[in-house]
Amino acid sequence: MTAAAPAADLDWLATRLGWRPRDAALATRALTHRSAAGADNERLEFLGDAVLSFVVAELLYREFAAAPEGDLSRYRAALVSGEVLADVAEDLDVGSHLRLGPGELRSGGFRRRSILADAFEALLGAVYLDAGLDSARGLVERLWRTRVAALASTPPPKDPKTRLQEWLQARSLGLPAYSVERVSGEPHEQQFEVRCSVAALGASAAGEGSSRRRAEQLAAERVLATLDGGGTAP
Repeated sequence: MTAAAPAADLDWLATRLGWRPRDAALATRALTHRSAAGADNERLEFLGDAVLSFVVAELLYREFAAAPEGDLSRYRAALVSGEVLADVAEDLDVGSHLRLGPGELRSGGFRRRSILADAFEALLGAVYLDAGLDSARGLVERLWRTRVAALASTPPPKDPKTRLQEWLQARSLGLPAYSVERVSGEPHEQQFEVRCSVAALGASAAGEGSSRRRAEQLAAERVLATLDGGGTAP
């Protein structure tokens, strides 16, 4: 059974997120990392990820009425990245309210950006369950408003995987292949090594990262660096 969140956490949630939980135990779960005892926030993180993706997509669809699907997808990927989520969590001071196991406490887990990003998604999932979609939507729109507005003047660059794919397609070459070569570390702090290969060119490079996606992006970037012109598609 999950204990109810203390009054300090409830006051913080009301002040910073605009959410006063009806179910205080749900708030505690959202702030509990899997390294700690009791029910953790991973299921809420899964739900919050889906809510965030939907709300941001809806926001972009409304704000960029003339943008094609490819641009909208690129904008959304930039807005829901782990780096942005960690920035939002840091601004909200999420780390000060996390429940971590002894090992994570000793290693400074309350500052680890991947943990902060996951915790924010869990909190958003909790807001959705406790207060409904309109409340979750309002929270995301408030916290992402300036980031969405900035896209109009400074669109995010295409990620390395997209740039590599476009470079190859422009030359009628096959798509790159990605394979996981190694996974290391504890379950809550894994490191991935992924190889990106372009058979038609005999080119390949490996990338490392805290997620498979990050490792793939770095591998694609390294392959691009070996190609003529740095992989800039015409």
